[in-house]
Amino acid sequence: MPAVPPYRVVGLETVGSTNAVALDHAHNGDAGKLWVVARRQTGGRGRRGRPWASEPGNLYASLLLIDPADPARLGQLPLVCALALADAVDRMCGTHRLVRLKWPNDLLVDGAKISGILLEAAVVGEGRRAVACGFGLNISHHPELADYAAADLAGLGYRVTPEIGFGALAESVSRQLDRWRHEEFSGILTDWLSRAQGIGMPIRVRLSQDELHGSFVGLDEEGRLLLRGADGSMTTISAGDVFF
Repeated sequence: MPAVPPYRVVGLETVGSTNAVALDHAHNGDAGKLWVVARRQTGGRGRRGRPWASEPGNLYASLLLIDPADPARLGQLPLVCALALADAVDRMCGTHRLVRLKWPNDLLVDGAKISGILLEAAVVGEGRRAVACGFGLNISHHPELADYAAADLAGLGYRVTPEIGFGALAESVSRQLDRWRHEEFSGILTDWLSRAQGIGMPIRVRLSQDELHGSFVGLDEEGRLLLRGADGSMTTISAGDVFF
């Protein structure tokens, strides 16, 4: 699977987790801009440590970045990755805005989840910050999820292979990361919001120790969710699971 220079790619058959392999490379001194792609994962994970079914036929890929930005900006990266994958899905399927985005980085088609994105970070040699950006895209099959409906591209009528999917993803991620590094985040935020699912709708947000209810107002300038409560108060949320 070719990558977009200066990015490199390592293709593997079966791994525990592509994110774990990417971070192992970082601990061993890799300079980053490395894609790790596998046909199958035996220990794939979603957010909050949830298992992610990873049998052959779907796309499993992680991008290793070393010191990708000032630490204060790293909270923007999940939205950058989600927008890149949404654009890649349009490219591989020949569609226009097929995908809607659920904050912070879930991709939905007709309300069903078609992907998982997980970012994991570690401090490696000489205090460098390594970030593994993991992408899982349901191409030929999908898991049954307890909390969400799920779908896959084949079931939606799109004929895509993992190889085609990775090519589109690699190109789109390269382009969006360049934007993020060299332009104001506001442009990416505007593009993300143009695909957003549920703005103005009542939602609930599950936090680690609580659950909040209110209306989804939008995002602040850093990409955090803005929730208006029934009393009109505004809450800014940095991390959580959104339900419609």
